[in-house]
Amino acid sequence: MSTDPYDPSVLDYGRRPARLPNPADPANDQLDIALDTRLALYESQLVLRQFEKRAYDMFLQNLVKGTSHLSLGMEAVAAGFGAAMRSDDYSFATYRGHAHTLARGVPMGPVLAELLARENGLMDGKGGSMHLTSVEHGMMGSYAIIGAHLPIANGAAWSAQMRGTGQVAVCFFGDGTTNIGAFHEALNLAAVWNLPVVFVCENNLYMEYTPIDLVTAVENPAADRAQAYGLEPILVDGNDADAVYAVATRAIGRARRGEGPSLVEAQTYRDQGHSRADPGKYRPADEVAAWKERDPIPLYHQRLLRLGVAEGDLAGIQQDVARRVDEATEFAKAGARPDLDLVLKDVWADGGAAWRN
Repeated sequence: MSTDPYDPSVLDYGRRPARLPNPADPANDQLDIALDTRLALYESQLVLRQFEKRAYDMFLQNLVKGTSHLSLGMEAVAAGFGAAMRSDDYSFATYRGHAHTLARGVPMGPVLAELLARENGLMDGKGGSMHLTSVEHGMMGSYAIIGAHLPIANGAAWSAQMRGTGQVAVCFFGDGTTNIGAFHEALNLAAVWNLPVVFVCENNLYMEYTPIDLVTAVENPAADRAQAYGLEPILVDGNDADAVYAVATRAIGRARRGEGPSLVEAQTYRDQGHSRADPGKYRPADEVAAWKERDPIPLYHQRLLRLGVAEGDLAGIQQDVARRVDEATEFAKAGARPDLDLVLKDVWADGGAAWRN
């Protein structure tokens, strides 16, 4: 018997067989989505993929300060919801928030500079990878504490409800959050108050290193619990940007019309480990291989070709994204190291650090 603690056979304490992805639904080719929107979804996924790859390369060069949690393989969820949201809607994300930040239109340069802890970063280099925030773009924060942001999303939704603005809060979280008390409390309150909020579980099958099915009584950790709060169980292929966009449009529209919250479970998979410190060797090889065959970007590329988009046009989008990633890299690397006085900035709402009685 293997003594390697990362060997999946050592960690297999009665989990269900490896959850392999379903094949792509060919009917999604025919979804009523404008071609311009589909091209934007393709571009968005490429931006998220190429940005994360560049962030990984720079981490290996010891340029990224602190750890980082990448969304490689999960781009379709952020892209689909980002395209469906109104510019003044609110996004709340976990520490795996690069993709959601970029999907709301935040430029790549300041985000990458933030990872490098430079003063031209999104938060002047103070927040780092796990705390990306841009109120200007409706990105209301990435939260390092599991489940902490769900009640905060409720607060933003309640504010929009009270002000009658029609804004919607969209809150993203991982499968592990579904076993946190804040998840159940937030779902219950959102349903009771009929809040304009959409909760989105990005189920990548692992809560850090533990298979979610080992510690959860139901097969679908989010969707199977929806009915307990009077909500529709919604499962979506999280590797198909069109499927995500269609579900996001419906759920966000419902919330905007005053019809209350939704809970969406997007089934997806991360290409690599939980964070840069994780080799990810605990995952069965057949599971990893099967999900890589369902990579959202090649899947979407092939769909666009079937819909009549020329290969040359797609290549042009790829080249443009690569150029922009290179420009963002140079912008980030050119930033100066922040002054130590930065630690005293933004301690209070007025931007200062002085104690007030």
